[in-house]
Amino acid sequence: MEIIAHRGYSGRYPELTRVAFEKALELPVHGIECDVRLTRDGKLVVVHDAEIGRVSDGRGKVAQLTLAQLREFNFGTESSPQSVLTLDELLELFADHPEHHLYIETKHPVPHGRIVEEQVLMRLRYAGLYDDPRIHVISFSQPAIVRLRALAPHLDRIRLRRRVERRLNPVDLHLGRPTGLGLSLERARANPGLIGRHGLPTYLWTVNEPEDLRWARDHGVDLVATDEPGTALEVLGR
Repeated sequence: MEIIAHRGYSGRYPELTRVAFEKALELPVHGIECDVRLTRDGKLVVVHDAEIGRVSDGRGKVAQLTLAQLREFNFGTESSPQSVLTLDELLELFADHPEHHLYIETKHPVPHGRIVEEQVLMRLRYAGLYDDPRIHVISFSQPAIVRLRALAPHLDRIRLRRRVERRLNPVDLHLGRPTGLGLSLERARANPGLIGRHGLPTYLWTVNEPEDLRWARDHGVDLVATDEPGTALEVLGR
């Protein structure tokens, strides 16, 4: 079972900041995970929420702010300020760690629609990572998975299943041809039979407690996303 640092080392450092990723990349984990959104001026930034109030000292929606405006806010702590991170900056950091994988989650619904996936692929090309097998794109959005298959069929693409999604439409599986399926820990605990369903690898989020990490391993989960990668390494004996 592979360990993925969810939003970087987010259990110890401000999520999705440079320091969170730097600390995660110091660990012998399989990879790191990030979320991306487009700013008003078309820049991809590494932010989870549609609004920035929870993770910064600013207010407003990412889609309604320019990158320059986002740069005015602190996404870290008072003692360790952090600027908003762009996908370009994260890719540059990631390029120095050839032993790690990167999981990029595209967030939807957004005003920009399909442009998000197009921009992700463009930035990967610019960084020389478009054909890199260490790159994976994940999304809750079925249209996003279909777009990824059409635009970059070689890329690993993981379809995340929503907690309220009772079953997957076979047509959706056929159209998007995901290479993996994602489940929440709560959903998997309630229905372990979903693990490995459809013959695809299972990506499980967010697994932080030792008991849950061991449960995931014992039930054949392929990938776990955790806020506490250090703990996961210790619990799993890595």
